[in-house]
Amino acid sequence: MNNEVLEILSDLRPDVNFKEEKALVGDGILDSIDIISIVRELDEEFDITIKPADLIPENFNSAEAISKLVEKLMED
Repeated sequence: MNNEVLEILSDLRPDVNFKEEKALVGDGILDSIDIISIVRELDEEFDITIKPADLIPENFNSAEAISKLVEKLMED
């Protein structure tokens, strides 16, 4: 799962080292347009729905956090 998420993130923002960054939103690396693109790709790839309540910085600050969100939503 994590590798699939990393691939999606790297395709969308090849300039970012998603394996190392731990404050993607907090440090302003990802902006709202990036988040929308990521959400769209994740929804499509994993057949999930990321709701507005899930759009909090903690869920998008790292590739690991994004992967955990995807896993949680796939279980629901």
